[in-house]
Amino acid sequence: MAYLPILCYPDPRLHKVAQPVQVVDARIRALVSDMLETMYEAKGIGLAATQVNVHERVIVIDVSEERDQPLVLINPELVWTSPTTHLNEEGCLSVPGIYDGVERFDAVHARALDRHGVVQTIEADELLAVCIQHEMDHLMGKVFVEYLSPLKRNRIKTKMLKAQREESR
Repeated sequence: MAYLPILCYPDPRLHKVAQPVQVVDARIRALVSDMLETMYEAKGIGLAATQVNVHERVIVIDVSEERDQPLVLINPELVWTSPTTHLNEEGCLSVPGIYDGVERFDAVHARALDRHGVVQTIEADELLAVCIQHEMDHLMGKVFVEYLSPLKRNRIKTKMLKAQREESR
């Protein structure tokens, strides 16, 4: 397994739309393992392949307290969304240190392949529902800050670019 570098906003590669996985093979299973290791190391609860510069529809999530219940979603699609939404405080491994409110569905049902290529349906609410929606946005090339006002987004972009410049010195 290997720790993968996480792209940071406003890297344009974060806006690439991920392509469907054609076959769940050893390469995809290795990617899943590397993504899980990367997510756990970065203290995150979700990671999309887009964030590690792999533009295929793969997501890993673990919202458990013990960090021992990894969920793998390959080629995920939402098959049902609740009629109600609420504002959630969200953060992102690609936008470190930034948290803000995003409106999300209260509950979702998602269909996806697991790491063995078996179709699964996940019924999610609360944090898991938010995480699935957030990570699926990444696969569509969307970062959570794009839900914020242009003023907030520009402030975050400026802050992130400044941090990246200081880090590269």
